[in-house]
Amino acid sequence: MTSKTVLAAAIGSLFMLSATAFAADDANTEKCYGIAKSGKNDCAAGAHACAGQSSKDKSPKEFVALPKGTCERIVGGSLTPGK
Repeated sequence: MTSKTVLAAAIGSLFMLSATAFAADDANTEKCYGIAKSGKNDCAAGAHACAGQSSKDKSPKEFVALPKGTCERIVGGSLTPGK
């Protein structure tokens, strides 16, 4: 691999990460708290930097972006962060 290829791959991955972080701001999605598996969250309510940094399953502060109307049908899902 050339250094240009490596640089292009690195820059491309940064754009993918930023798109994931802002996915919950889409008008057709909602933040669903309390259902994320460890390391599979989209973000959190002030606990850390953001995506993929949850340290335990089903933390009430961690959320996953889901299509609107889905969260309340999931056992343990909440539209507001817990404590």
